[in-house]
Amino acid sequence: MKEWWIQVALLAAPLIAVYLHLPPPSLSPSLYSWRMVGTFFTFKDHRIFYRDSMGAVGSSDIVILLHGFPTSSYDWHKIWEGLTLRFNRVIALDFLGFGFSDKPRLHRYSIFEQADIVQRLMVELGLAQQKINILAHDYGDTVALELLYRSEQSKPGHLTINSLCLSNGGIFPETNHPRFIQKLLKDSGCFSPIFTRLMNYYFFTKGISAVFGPHTQPTNAEYWDMWTMVRVNDGNLVMDSLLQFINQRWKYRDRWVNALTSTSVPCMLNKLCFILTEMHLIYGPLDCVNPHPEFLDLYQQLFSFRKLVPKSTVSVLDDHISHYPQLEDPLGFEQAYINFINSF
Repeated sequence: MKEWWIQVALLAAPLIAVYLHLPPPSLSPSLYSWRMVGTFFTFKDHRIFYRDSMGAVGSSDIVILLHGFPTSSYDWHKIWEGLTLRFNRVIALDFLGFGFSDKPRLHRYSIFEQADIVQRLMVELGLAQQKINILAHDYGDTVALELLYRSEQSKPGHLTINSLCLSNGGIFPETNHPRFIQKLLKDSGCFSPIFTRLMNYYFFTKGISAVFGPHTQPTNAEYWDMWTMVRVNDGNLVMDSLLQFINQRWKYRDRWVNALTSTSVPCMLNKLCFILTEMHLIYGPLDCVNPHPEFLDLYQQLFSFRKLVPKSTVSVLDDHISHYPQLEDPLGFEQAYINFINSF
């Protein structure tokens, strides 16, 4: 009979491996390809992943894509080729704490820092003085609103935003309904290290499947790719820190919502400069996080009070499309966005 401690060790080893998520998942061929065509730049000692593709010859238009929580720039892979047929450059990044970018522990993640990272990337690419089109989703919507605020207020280093397209983001915290697992991780305090360790593929897929429509669910391979991107650099261990963006949406609600309806900013000699950023919303109406009709009603009501043009236009996709429209209906999403871009 083996020594008792050997039996305990044999039993404990797989349990410890599960708790520590060992071994980490390997990249699928699709993720590996995405990683290889991208590169990194450094922001405050942190490596930030981005992809920059040259596209349509004869076009000078530039678009930057801002992804949502808890996923990555890979969210845009289904419409990437289509965008390169319309834009001269198509750029996407993984925010700090997401995807292939660094995911520092004990870090105070914020929307403001993510906006700083976007601005820094534009400097790195020599595009800081160019007009930029922004296409954002979910968490990226909030980063985009901070960038819009800085542009309208002529803050140092601000981007010149030619157009802004939002999609299924928590623009209004009062109509945003985070999932139970998000609230649990966000507010678990000293228990956060335990809960983040216990986050596994099963709990992840149970949570994220709820924000896809019943007829637009990802395949098993797609679920695994999402989870793999979370697990890169132990991203599951910073989920609680990243989720503080929900509190930031409440705290800075007026700053970011008002940015949508601001039409002028102070300029030199006390004159007014009119900001005519073209705006659009692409919306999957089956979204349980930003549900129809309360979210859309509030969005349209907001712009009904906007006195100066342009007001925001809206594309509502088919009834069965939910929180990830660019993945659930990539053709419809891409067509809605290209139609918007070609409208001005």
